[in-house]
Amino acid sequence: MTAPVQTLEFADAREAADLGAFLARLIHYDRAAAVRLQAGGGALAVFGRPVSFEVLAIRTARLAAPYELDVTVSAGELLESLDESAGSAVVPAAVTGPPWAGMLPPRGGWQQVAGLPGEEAIRGALAAAVAEFRARDEQLTPETRTRAERDRIGREIWSRTLGDTRLPLRAAHAAQSLGFLRPVRAMVPAAAAPEEPVALLASGNWLRLRTPYGSIAVRHAGLGRLTVTPA
Repeated sequence: MTAPVQTLEFADAREAADLGAFLARLIHYDRAAAVRLQAGGGALAVFGRPVSFEVLAIRTARLAAPYELDVTVSAGELLESLDESAGSAVVPAAVTGPPWAGMLPPRGGWQQVAGLPGEEAIRGALAAAVAEFRARDEQLTPETRTRAERDRIGREIWSRTLGDTRLPLRAAHAAQSLGFLRPVRAMVPAAAAPEEPVALLASGNWLRLRTPYGSIAVRHAGLGRLTVTPA
């Protein structure tokens, strides 16, 4: 029997703690952030859109019982309702969803895309991009160091593609900023298999950077032909 959707019971306390960390990072970028919750069976998917990254972030959690749920709520209210010690959360009242909440990635049809660098190479590319931004920012004169010019430099750098793929570098930057890219020595999350590698998947005109800690999805108009293998 499907459980009522008033309180979510997680499979264990670590699931609630991991979800809380994800929500806190979203709120760091946008205190008014909303998240869309979708539960089916014993799994919960939480979708958010961190401001300035232009991507969708997806965090999953295992539930203690089957639930059916599809609602958009305040990320802050959901975080406040989390009881990490009890491994539960009260589902807040629904809010009017932002436009992105109606355009989620497909649930199926994902195939792996070739050309993604290894994790260390991804971290190296991110570090080089941050260093380049700082260097170019320091070269600006007081007259040219405007928000518009700094945003232009940022867009130029983070719109570059990663490795031999069409994934924008900002997707990997978002993954790192949200805690989805972690050193190998980091603790393995309860919700993910430790052997699952970082990979790039495609479905339709969506690309998804999958990590053991969460996924980052970006939508492109007319991705064209991709070299893919079964996921």
